[in-house]
Amino acid sequence: MSLRRLKLFPSLAFLLAMGGLGACSLATAGSDTAALPDPAVDTAQPPGNQVAVFAGGCFWGLQSVFEHVKGVSKVWAGYSGGAANTAEYDRVSDGDTGHAESVKILYDPAKVSYGQLLKVYFSVATDPTQLNRQGPDVGTQYRSVIFYGNDEQKRVATAYIAQLTAAHAFDEPIVTQLVPLKAFYVAEAYHQDYARRHPDDPYIVFNDAPKVVHLKQKFPALYQPEQTVVDVQLH
Repeated sequence: MSLRRLKLFPSLAFLLAMGGLGACSLATAGSDTAALPDPAVDTAQPPGNQVAVFAGGCFWGLQSVFEHVKGVSKVWAGYSGGAANTAEYDRVSDGDTGHAESVKILYDPAKVSYGQLLKVYFSVATDPTQLNRQGPDVGTQYRSVIFYGNDEQKRVATAYIAQLTAAHAFDEPIVTQLVPLKAFYVAEAYHQDYARRHPDDPYIVFNDAPKVVHLKQKFPALYQPEQTVVDVQLH
């Protein structure tokens, strides 16, 4: 069940968001723990922009976090892991399509490496120890997944998960999946930049905005105050 499905009942949604405040601290995995180590294995710097695709909870929060990372030029909210004909919000929300709410990140590897994006992902964007959920959102569509686009991304992600596991970086086992990227489907326009456009939404206030705060605190050299935004036509 997603807290976002309670938009028709704003007072109840607000109360649940308040109740989910503790879960929010879990969803920002490294917020109250020691800093995670830098990846011992990282990608080289191939020329031109590169793409990373991550999933882990509501794509509103993931998009908001990575839009504040220097070197990132675009972040799209969308779906990955399922078929094209089920890549729409109402179907994905049923939790039986194979899709996970995901973000597609376009970044310059000369400014931010894939390994650094992974460190942000594990530190503040998601809690990699929560199975098929993140904070108040429950279901396989909120699972933690790294959709690797090539063997190099797979190598770096595999090595970093092993490094974090060996360092006992988290109290619970990391359950993040490594899955080859087959396709990414951009979500509906009203989901794009939702956190930026609705900063007072209780869900954003209690579940997603703290992640951006933790990004600024933990990664001052990577944090950019101005968000990159997706140019979409809202209807």
